[in-house]
Amino acid sequence: MAKKKSVQPIYRWRFILLASLALPLPFVLAHNIAQLQIVSGKAKGAEFLRRQGDSRHIRHHSIPAYRGLILDRNGEPLAVSTPVSFITADPKVLLSKATSSQIEALSNELKISPPQLRNRLEYYRNKNWMRFTNEPVTEEKAKIILALKIPGVSIENEYKRFYPAGEVTANIVGMTDRKDNGIEGIELAYDPWLSGESGARKVQIDNRQHVINHLSNIKEAKPGRDLHLGIDLRVQYSAYRSLKEAVQKNQAKSGSVVVLDALSGEVLAMANQPSFNPNDRVGLKFDPVRNRAMVDLIEPGSTVKPFTILAALESGKFSVASVIDTTPGWIKVENKIFDDPRDFGRLNLTEILVKSSQVGTTKIALQLNPHSTHALFQRVGLGASTGSGFPAEAAGTLPAHVNWDPVTQATFAFGYGLNVTALQLARAYSVIANNGNRREISLLRADQPLEVTRVFESEFVVKVRQMLRMATGINGTGKRAGIEGYSVAGKTGTSHKTSSVGGYDESRYTAVFAGLAPAVQPRLVTVVVIDEPDGGLHSGGQVAAPVFSDVMGNALRLLQVKPDILDDQFSLAKSADLAGHGDDS
Repeated sequence: MAKKKSVQPIYRWRFILLASLALPLPFVLAHNIAQLQIVSGKAKGAEFLRRQGDSRHIRHHSIPAYRGLILDRNGEPLAVSTPVSFITADPKVLLSKATSSQIEALSNELKISPPQLRNRLEYYRNKNWMRFTNEPVTEEKAKIILALKIPGVSIENEYKRFYPAGEVTANIVGMTDRKDNGIEGIELAYDPWLSGESGARKVQIDNRQHVINHLSNIKEAKPGRDLHLGIDLRVQYSAYRSLKEAVQKNQAKSGSVVVLDALSGEVLAMANQPSFNPNDRVGLKFDPVRNRAMVDLIEPGSTVKPFTILAALESGKFSVASVIDTTPGWIKVENKIFDDPRDFGRLNLTEILVKSSQVGTTKIALQLNPHSTHALFQRVGLGASTGSGFPAEAAGTLPAHVNWDPVTQATFAFGYGLNVTALQLARAYSVIANNGNRREISLLRADQPLEVTRVFESEFVVKVRQMLRMATGINGTGKRAGIEGYSVAGKTGTSHKTSSVGGYDESRYTAVFAGLAPAVQPRLVTVVVIDEPDGGLHSGGQVAAPVFSDVMGNALRLLQVKPDILDDQFSLAKSADLAGHGDDS
């Protein structure tokens, strides 16, 4: 008979020990869970877990601020911001979680080959953000790409600057960079005013880095403020068109036009050639970007002769009736000869301006105190910044010599040896338009009157303005500046350009015309600069004066300025022009 197995007794103390150890375990586990998920303030407790979750699924996204509009004086938009979308990604997430088919689908939508796309992703692997293209995508394209549900790929919404007038206003309005920061022109000069302040929002993302919930706005975006320029877009278009045609016709290197409201000091138009399209910057170079009317310096040539005549009248040594003998048509000053196109004989001060006589101007200048002439040029603002605030505006130069030799004294009086911008020259002529008052200049719409300083006795200025009106008559060098229905006062200028080897180049010129209209009660001042015309004509009377006539005539009509002369007077001047009367120097 087999032996029965003996049953080992369980000692009471062992049972109690095991039970005492096992029974508290559910309570300990529940306590730890509570600490982790409910109780705050413990190491690796609820707050810790929330922080860990938030770090993986909560993001702060920037809310772009709407950049302020740039408008012309009448409210026409010159620069606007439009909402656009860009395809962005977290390269690390995309490379680690996206499938080959998803990458291929993305490359098809972006028009990039899969190897190129992978190379770009590898290049930005250590970054947590990248933009696939610099060009925005349409809303439809953005929806298609988001529908692919590719890990790490998202849509970034922002604003892109658009310039409705394109190249017509590009040089003055300027442009912004890809981050909507001003980098040229008015966009740069008034960037703090226009840019506003970006906001921020808290969003929730999923494991694929897609935004799945907008939680809250941390800071509201503050839009930029609008900016009204003094520019009248109608006048600007007209000036730009006329200038572009003239530069092309005369095969010139470049050109500028400034139209100034003599009554308010506002710039109504400022056109340049060459220009650029700020909406398409592929292959953009610096040369067309700069605002030549405010940055490029010229020697103004004979356009400063009216101010020399003013100095002569102020000195008391000359009157309007004073006569200068210019025979035999040239004059030698030390070792330098200054000559006229022909022997004009005896000329009074008006005829010296009408004929633009170098000999007559030289003889007058040598009888004046050169320091007084220099001071007068300073008073009208030649060789000094206009204070417009425009980036890189050139100040120009107005040399102040301790000892003036006769040659320098003579050349200074007819526009050599000093450098000005087209806008500075327009400001100087506005003094003549305003009967001796110099008004400050503004690129912005002047909602308040600008500062005015009296710099001349009106008696002398009115006399010089009458002389300048004759200079655009049938015998004047500026006869091609005439405008049907309006009296015009102005002066031509033709200056040789400096040579790279020193001195002046006899084959390179700057053609200038500066004038105002109507001559009796001036409303507008216009300056035209044509740099290095090479189409057979080169003088200010031949090249720049016709542009002045076109630009100023259109501006006067657009602004509905009342005509002040009879049509038959204009017809007479045109007939004389066709007959070839007068000189064009």
